[in-house]
Amino acid sequence: MSTPSDDQVESFDSDTELAAAKARWSELAERINEAREVYHGTARELMADAQYDELFHELKGLEERFPELRSPDSPTVQVGAPVASDFERVRHPERMLSLDDVFSLEEVEAWYARMERALGKQPEVVCEVKIDGLAVDLIYDDGVLTRAATRGDGREGENVTANVRTIAGLPHELPAPFPRRVEIRGEVYFPSDKFAELIAAQQEAGEKVYVNARNAAAGSLRQKNAKDTAKRPLAFLAHGLGVWEESKDAPLPTTQSDFIDTLKRWEVPTSDAARRATNFDEIREMIAYHGEHRHDLAHEIDGIVIKVDSLAAQRELGVTSRTPRWATAYKYPPEEVTTRLLDIRVNVGRTGRVTPFGVMDPVFVAGSTVSLATLHNQDEVKRKGVLIGDLIVLRKAGDVIPEIVAPVVDVRDGSEREFVMPKDCPSCGTALRPAKEGDVDLRCPNRKDCPAQVTGRVEHVGTRGALDIEGLGEEAAIALTQPEAQRDEVLAALASGDVIEDEHRNQLRIDLPADADEAARLKAAQELMPEPSAPALANEGGLFALTQDDLLDVFVWRREPPSPPIIGDLPGSADEVTAAIEAAGDAPNVTAEKIWCRRPYFSKSRSTVQWRSRQGTKRAFRVCQEVAPNAVATELLGGLEAAKTKDLWRIIVSLSIRHVGPTAARALASHFRSLDAIRDASVDQMAEVEGVGAIIAQSVADWFEVDWHRDIIEAWRAAGVQLVEEASADAPEQVLEGLTIVVTGSLEGFSRDEAKAAILDRGGKAAGSVSKKTDLVVVGENAGSKETKARDLGIRIIDEDAFVALLAQGMDALD
Repeated sequence: MSTPSDDQVESFDSDTELAAAKARWSELAERINEAREVYHGTARELMADAQYDELFHELKGLEERFPELRSPDSPTVQVGAPVASDFERVRHPERMLSLDDVFSLEEVEAWYARMERALGKQPEVVCEVKIDGLAVDLIYDDGVLTRAATRGDGREGENVTANVRTIAGLPHELPAPFPRRVEIRGEVYFPSDKFAELIAAQQEAGEKVYVNARNAAAGSLRQKNAKDTAKRPLAFLAHGLGVWEESKDAPLPTTQSDFIDTLKRWEVPTSDAARRATNFDEIREMIAYHGEHRHDLAHEIDGIVIKVDSLAAQRELGVTSRTPRWATAYKYPPEEVTTRLLDIRVNVGRTGRVTPFGVMDPVFVAGSTVSLATLHNQDEVKRKGVLIGDLIVLRKAGDVIPEIVAPVVDVRDGSEREFVMPKDCPSCGTALRPAKEGDVDLRCPNRKDCPAQVTGRVEHVGTRGALDIEGLGEEAAIALTQPEAQRDEVLAALASGDVIEDEHRNQLRIDLPADADEAARLKAAQELMPEPSAPALANEGGLFALTQDDLLDVFVWRREPPSPPIIGDLPGSADEVTAAIEAAGDAPNVTAEKIWCRRPYFSKSRSTVQWRSRQGTKRAFRVCQEVAPNAVATELLGGLEAAKTKDLWRIIVSLSIRHVGPTAARALASHFRSLDAIRDASVDQMAEVEGVGAIIAQSVADWFEVDWHRDIIEAWRAAGVQLVEEASADAPEQVLEGLTIVVTGSLEGFSRDEAKAAILDRGGKAAGSVSKKTDLVVVGENAGSKETKARDLGIRIIDEDAFVALLAQGMDALD
């Protein structure tokens, strides 16, 4: 993995460089944010870990050269993922940060040299294996485990206390002595050997399988019922310290090593692989050893974390907006294997991007079995020179889906063929084209009606970062928008002579001789196929108007064992049922063989199944009673109803406006208070909102220019969706309306975000930089250049006490 070349960042012509940088920033931010959704389990497009790192570093390079491109929703300043609402939302006592990744020993050595210069001496460090698990924060009050939370966005996470309590080996009480409060950070993971057993069981049951052990850990910990979590063999390893409130007998440890020793005394699980290092050679030895033995541990790892050992030195070195300066993470190079590339297909995503991906012979690599790999775009396929049928080198490093590196050219036998990028969208048939001149990616411009894009947007509405609607996942979105998504496969199976089953349990098979030609078989199959089902949704506009009757009419194709035949509409007496069975004659043998069946997705038939034996053969007859909504339908309708009154910022995220994530959506909702006000605002007015900026503002304005986008809003409004930010009964008075305030330095009673939120809640603008438009600058400890600039411009400066008074009374408090 390498950082972007000078050409990538420096190639913009002087007259157009900012415009070109903005365009590239938009493309990079969109692709990275979509990849982050994949990592957190909410999207369908796929990206390899190495490709993600490359794009992320290019984005950082652009923002370093063009600081005006930075926004609060940029991937370079985000940590984790939006908090799900299935669990109570809780605030971490101290922010949970991410780590800066490095990919070479030279970069590790450069980091170590920076630590030495900053501290004025050669630092002692602790080297720990980088566990590929789910970050969790534990709080013990007076020695008792009182709360456990996921990392979430770093500031707020999900309260998963009941589920964490089920993890074996994690103490619920600490032996004395212990501090008044301690915040222990670590990783919940799924043991590698148990993960293989889980996958086998899921495959045997025909369930959707987890893509890797990390996702299995996350999914297991987020079970609604803690009893379900207890059934999974989750484990926990502690590695970090947040808050430590000293007690008389439990002073704050002085080093990371001392803290780990304390954890061991408390019998909190820690990794035996951690080592102290007093020089760079020892760090290099640790990296080399675990590079060779990375699969010897009980859990997956993807690197080594190096931390300055002294906690006092950690505080002195401080943190950036998203990472600690006193730690870094060396990531191991991806692992490589060879397998056969069976096909190259394309996926159409929510934004219309058409992405090629490889379909391969399944192969085990880096802890999981994979059969799909990203190819990014048509230029990447050509650059790598891969052909369908090639033996390929596959690279993976703990990511969701691996990357095809190159073909093994020497073993080609001439049967391989080139991939041809489709000219038309495989989902809707619209001609593909770049979004703008010079783009490498092709997109389907049919944003409104392309089934794949509609499905992606409907699914997005239900994601955790948007409206978080239970029951509205990928499969439900497909059922609502593309119920015939499998029709071509069903038609091919029928034409080949297979039996299929329609929604009435009628078994269908073409009646042609075995030697009939392919065209005749296909024609017969087409004539026999049931009429296609119309989708319940044309787009996301109709989502909140769905009724129970709409859902009962949704049928999809699935591979299942065929149903026993229906022999009656309503059950009668025992004698009547027996007579009906006798009148039905012989029924097909009960079989577990799966065929294509058309099934209701949101309903179930209440029925009784009658069995009889004839000549030792068990046979079944199904007596139908009535059709009723199933649990998925009930869950979805309830989730849609609850979503109508959720926060305005979630509505904004749900609209799939390019570049608008939770941070920008919150800022817009807080400032404008209604969707109508946002629609009517100018680009400049939106850009002035702290947390928005010019790129996001233009994207929002462009979105509202499209008529069918506005139709979606009106449809949601008509269905009862709340499009305003409701003022709570205890909302503070707008005493700061019209004031622009900058906070600089550290305040005792507020974090930086809490200070900004307090200003915004009272109608003020919380600016990030000092200018002539600034009205006040709040100065805390260690204030820097902003205070100096404020004094140079003659802007009024106040301390924290005055700021508290200002929040209560407005400018009257300062007179």
